[in-house]
Amino acid sequence: MKINISIDDVSPHPLSSIKVLDRCFELIKIFPDIKFSLFIPIAYWRTIKQEIATEKPLIISEFHNFCNTIKNLPDNNFEICYHGLYHGIPGKSDNDEFQYLNKEQALEKFNLMFEIVKKACLFDKFKPIFRPPAWRMSPGSILAAKESNIEILALSNDEYAKITYEKEDEKFKNVVYYKCNPPFSDLKYFEKNEIVYHACEWDKNYLSKEMTNDLISFIKNNNNIEFEFLQGLI
Repeated sequence: MKINISIDDVSPHPLSSIKVLDRCFELIKIFPDIKFSLFIPIAYWRTIKQEIATEKPLIISEFHNFCNTIKNLPDNNFEICYHGLYHGIPGKSDNDEFQYLNKEQALEKFNLMFEIVKKACLFDKFKPIFRPPAWRMSPGSILAAKESNIEILALSNDEYAKITYEKEDEKFKNVVYYKCNPPFSDLKYFEKNEIVYHACEWDKNYLSKEMTNDLISFIKNNNNIEFEFLQGLI
């Protein structure tokens, strides 16, 4: 059984931050070969819920401690992936950034992401892997991802998300569909299993201490597990 642990929304936001890495390193102490895929919004900007909103986008290149932490993560345990520019649609939604875009609009988003990552001196650290915020992604955005040399899309087979792809995902060469999203979907064993958590402390899917302990028990209960980055689940 091949398992990957993915964590979305790792950002400079004080409540959706690199603090989640403490849980990752607890897991590494127990499972030295465990693999994490961190999905980073390049200029995270929550605007709808006032208790978590920020006045301006959190552009990673402006947060040097955040960038240095990401840069110095061990490559054996961590891969760094793209998770949108703002993550949402400022003033309208905290999610769904890539749900309604045409190809040209999505290409502009990808180019802006790449420019910021280069400015942050992290372009070589990021892999060409992309998950759309909230898993929703328009057909034009999928075409733009291909033209932008994204090699892997991390998507969802849930109907609410899959309907937005309009079957364009089936034409993309490498796609990984997540399997578990605790507590919304229980931890279960699959031959290839991407288990998704969040760095957001307000999210029920946050990789908390309790969630970490559940994951430890889940892994220890099966002796036939190999840890993989997303490429290994294709």
